[in-house]
Amino acid sequence: MRLKGRTLSGLAVGAVVFAMAVQGNAVWAQSAAPAAQSPAPAATTPAAPASPTGIVGIWQGTLHIEQMNKDLRIEIKIAKDDKGAWKTTFYSVDQGGQALVATKTTFENGTLTFSLDLIGGKYEGKMSADGKTIAGTWTQGPASLALNLERTTPDAAWPIPEPVKPMAADANPGFDVVTVKPSQPGRPGKLFTLRGTHFVTINTNLNDLIALAYGLHAKQIIGAPDWAGTELFDIDGVPDVPGQPNMKQMGILVEKLLADRFQLKFHRETRELSVYAITLASGGPKMTKTTAGPNGLPGFGFRGLGDLVVINLSMKDFATWMQSSVMDKPVVDQTGLTDKYDFTLKWTPDDSQFAQFRGAVPPQPPAGDNPNAPPSLYTAMQEQLGLKFSATKAMDDVIVIDHVEKPSAN
Repeated sequence: MRLKGRTLSGLAVGAVVFAMAVQGNAVWAQSAAPAAQSPAPAATTPAAPASPTGIVGIWQGTLHIEQMNKDLRIEIKIAKDDKGAWKTTFYSVDQGGQALVATKTTFENGTLTFSLDLIGGKYEGKMSADGKTIAGTWTQGPASLALNLERTTPDAAWPIPEPVKPMAADANPGFDVVTVKPSQPGRPGKLFTLRGTHFVTINTNLNDLIALAYGLHAKQIIGAPDWAGTELFDIDGVPDVPGQPNMKQMGILVEKLLADRFQLKFHRETRELSVYAITLASGGPKMTKTTAGPNGLPGFGFRGLGDLVVINLSMKDFATWMQSSVMDKPVVDQTGLTDKYDFTLKWTPDDSQFAQFRGAVPPQPPAGDNPNAPPSLYTAMQEQLGLKFSATKAMDDVIVIDHVEKPSAN
């Protein structure tokens, strides 16, 4: 969502995000099933409020994004949980309708507040005397927009889109239909995403595609032509197997695309490389095991540079996405952890990080200029996640390009 200045699209796979990139620098990777999360537990249909001014019920309103002349329908369901606490479930209907459960909700003296910490969103509104409307403001990052809500009934509420079903776990998909086109000159950032069952990339080069297909960093690709890192492509394809592909299946799709459209041929080797290693810090991990169900999609998205949200990822997958989107060297997982986790991570990037976004973001001020700035990545990972992140040498896989061609546009 572009409100002011430039929007930088980051990397996300299967993450549903309520995307509000604002003031030119905030980052959300959006997928249209869309950018952001694994399914949150759906709220049960709220019972009728005890009084006309009770907050329990279904509320809906529209956010108007003036700069894009675009409206987003928002539906909010408020109920009491089994412990008597407020439970607020938030749906951005036009962004896939994924259920997001508020971190905290209060309702005092007619004022409703709730926060969605995972996406950095907050709402505050005042109920009318008759209990039919709430006049309020939605804030995400530095941006605030009016969000006025009206009470509605289950029959009159906007229908929430059905989630896209996952592709069969044993499917080996290729593309039924796919387009590969040169990217629009001057457009910033890059994006890998799923829009329903569509696989979409924007501003991706050959190195990006090989890295996604084989889980590599660009420095693990040997012998690529000069244009592999400079010529950018947009891809939009529909798999030949029903359902939404998982991360592994996205890699299979791109493998087949590279062989077919880029005529890629290569062989594998193992070499000693400079890498970043993720290991356990003393005291062990501080992350929360994922709340996503068995079919929950993974997510890796940025609310801003150095403000990361991770959903339903293993440490191996986390390492893969960190090397793809943040780091200047390969990242290897040496934690031994096998579970999947949900967490946020905030740090102040240094000059070596986010080079993959190709200058789309203004230089970051040194952390020393702001006493309240988050710590470095190395400190943040230890303090916030219970992990160590260090530069070292390790034997790692590389692929050596034997033959590749530029694809014809279509």
